[in-house]
Amino acid sequence: MISAAVPPLPANEPQQEVPVFVIGVDSSTQSTKALVLDAGTGEVLGRGRAAHPDGTEVDPRAWWRAAQDAIAAATAEAPGPIAAIAVAGQQHGMVALGADGEPVRDALLWNDTRSAPQARALTERHGAAELARRTGSVPVASITATKLAWLAEHEPHHADRVDQVLLPHDWVTYRLTGRACTDRGDASGTGYFSPADGRWLPDLLADAMGGRSPRLPEVLPPTGRAGHAELLDGAVVAAGTGDNMAGALGLGAEPGDVVVSLGTSGTAFAVTERPSADETGMVAGFCDATGRFLPLVCTLNAARVLSATAAVLGTDLAGLDRLALDAPSGAGGLTLLPYLEGERTPNLPEATGTLLGLRGTNMTPENLARAAVEGMLCGLADGVDALRRTGVEVGRVLLIGGAAESAAVRAVAAPLFGVPVEVPEPAEYVALGAAKQAAWAVGGAAEPPRWPLRTERREPAEEGSEVRAAYAAARRQVHG
Repeated sequence: MISAAVPPLPANEPQQEVPVFVIGVDSSTQSTKALVLDAGTGEVLGRGRAAHPDGTEVDPRAWWRAAQDAIAAATAEAPGPIAAIAVAGQQHGMVALGADGEPVRDALLWNDTRSAPQARALTERHGAAELARRTGSVPVASITATKLAWLAEHEPHHADRVDQVLLPHDWVTYRLTGRACTDRGDASGTGYFSPADGRWLPDLLADAMGGRSPRLPEVLPPTGRAGHAELLDGAVVAAGTGDNMAGALGLGAEPGDVVVSLGTSGTAFAVTERPSADETGMVAGFCDATGRFLPLVCTLNAARVLSATAAVLGTDLAGLDRLALDAPSGAGGLTLLPYLEGERTPNLPEATGTLLGLRGTNMTPENLARAAVEGMLCGLADGVDALRRTGVEVGRVLLIGGAAESAAVRAVAAPLFGVPVEVPEPAEYVALGAAKQAAWAVGGAAEPPRWPLRTERREPAEEGSEVRAAYAAARRQVHG
C-alpha cells in the first residue's frame, strides 16, 4: 500500500497511515478526463471532464485549457491534497513550438491523413525493413515524422520557426511544469526514436524536416519525475505516457494478454519482454510504460462504425444492438469493410467503406447492423493475428473502450477472436493508468501498484471462422 506515515504515536497506540491521493489525466482526441484516486486502493474519489474541439488539427492550447478545467473539477471532490499527477495523451500528434514556447501552428492529430504521401516517400527513401529495424515501425500517415515531413514540404515558413517538437501529452506536462520531457512509450510512436535502444534518432528527424533539427524532449524512465505542478500546490508530476501505454498499465496487462480497445480508433496491443520490428507495417513496435514493449496494431475505424450505422438506420446505439442481435452470424451474407475514414491498418488512407453481398433477401436493418459489428471486429481480429505473427502469445483478449459496452459487440467478439474474451467493468482505463504511473512515481516500489480488476468472460465459438473467411474474401476482392 502507498501511504505516508504520521508522527510517532505514544507507546501501545497503533501507527496510522495517511492515504495518498493522485490524479490520472487522459488527454484524448475528444476530451480531457481527470480522475482523483486513493493511491493505495485504486478507489476513484473525484472526476472531471472537459471537451476538446473537433477536427484533425487543433490548437494545443485548447488541450491545456481543458486539462485545467478537468483537473479543477476532479480536485473539487478530492478528500485531501494531491501528491502526484501524470498525463496520458493521444499518440503521434505533432506539437511544433517556436522559440517562445508557443505553437507555431495548430497540432496535426494522429487521425489526420494528409501526410500519407510523405509516409510513402520516407519508406521508399529508407526502406521498410530498415525503418522497422531502427524505429520499430513502418511510417504511415499517423506517425509524427510524416507530419513533420508534410510541414517541411507544404509550410516551410512554419517549419523554419520550429524550435522543439512535443507530443500531446508532453505539451500538457510542459504546461504543468515548464519542462519539455516525455517517456519511452509515447516517444516510440514518433518515427524518430529507437525502442530497442531507448534513444532519439536525430538523423531521421532531420531527414523528415528537410535538414532542420529542432530540439526534442528529454526521455524519462517509467518512474521519472517531470517536476512539480504549481497548479496543484507543488504535487509531483510523473513522466506521463501515450494513451495505449496508459491503458495497458491501467488494466495491469501482462504477457499473454492482448488488449483490444474500441474507441475513436481501434487498437490491439500486447505487453512483451522483447522489442518487435514488423517490416510489413501491420504491427508498430512501441515501448510500454513499465520498461517493457507494446507491439500494437491500430485501425482508424472502430466505435464510429457503429454510430454511423445507427444513424443510417434511424436508431441509436441501443437500437443498433437489438437489431444486430436479431440477425444471424454472418449477417445473411452481408460483409462491411468499415473504412469510413480511410484506414491505417491495412494502410489504405484513401479507402472508403464498402458493403458487399447485397441481395433482395438480405437487405434488412438487422443484417446491416450485424455486418457493422462484425466488420469492425474483423478488422481488429486481423490485428490480433498480425500480433501473433510477430511472436505474441495470445491467451485472452481484454476488450475495452466505449463500444465494448455494446451487448452485440460482447456477443460477437469471442467467436471472431478465437480465444476467451474478458470485458472489464467500464472505467477510464487510460486515466487509471496515468494515475498508476503517478502513484508509482511517488511510492518508491519496484513495480506499479496493483488495483482490483473485475471482468465478464466470454468463450470462443466455431461460427466466427466463417465470418472471418467472408471478411478476408471481401477485402481481397476490393483491395487486392
